[in-house]
Amino acid sequence: MNAIISASELASELTGGTPPVLLDVRYQLGGPPGRPEYEAGHLPGAVYVDLEGELAGPAGAAGRHPLPDPEVFTAAMRAAGVSKDREVVVYDGAQGWAAARAWWLLRWAGHEAVRVLDGGLAAWRAAGGELTSEEPAPEPGDFTMAPGALPVLNADEAAALARRGVLLDARAGERYRGEVEPIDRVAGHIPGARSAPTTENVTADGTLRPAAELAARFAALGAVPDAEVGVYCGSGVSAAQQVLALAVAGVPAALYVGSWSEWSSDPSRPVATGSDAG
Repeated sequence: MNAIISASELASELTGGTPPVLLDVRYQLGGPPGRPEYEAGHLPGAVYVDLEGELAGPAGAAGRHPLPDPEVFTAAMRAAGVSKDREVVVYDGAQGWAAARAWWLLRWAGHEAVRVLDGGLAAWRAAGGELTSEEPAPEPGDFTMAPGALPVLNADEAAALARRGVLLDARAGERYRGEVEPIDRVAGHIPGARSAPTTENVTADGTLRPAAELAARFAALGAVPDAEVGVYCGSGVSAAQQVLALAVAGVPAALYVGSWSEWSSDPSRPVATGSDAG
């Protein structure tokens, strides 16, 4: 199954006999909560899912957005109507980061039929899609976690991968180079990681670049289908969008969920700065 779906394709599928479960995952780091935006208008039938409360555990030593508690995540997915034999489409309102986090978590947890609405809410509206403020009451799903369907990295594994394979840093270039650090304890990057900002994965309208363009972009960074590839970001959210883009390009990749927020919290871990991997 393709990892993304266009607004027109989604509109068609929603008219079918078994439409996909829709999850609204609007979230913005440091911005207003997504729930009020959802209540003001969302795709018909979509259920709101809270990234920080349901798609991540409490911030701490494992980073700002560690893996969620299995019981919390399972309960949220079941309440949204997610079942093993029904497709799921996730969307957000901006960069696609939050939607990709939901996509990645469901795929990692064993659900095989999950896609991200390419371009999110903006693409839906641009295609003439309607919004509603009516909240659905879906039948509970039977979702059961089977973790491990997608690969993950811990800090030590990420460091080792940077030496022997390809570790991509999905943050903005200035954060990678150590010029600024607005959130975490120290600026810089994991030694050996290569800068690959997520902004270069999308076009001006917020949709992902074509698969061939993404493949060429990642190939230039050494991320090809037969390479061992991993991705990290600040806290495991925007990096999920990078894993999504890599999947569209045909390149499997592991996610370092703790990312820089975990790595930089430990003063004993090395930090590199500058524009070169190292």
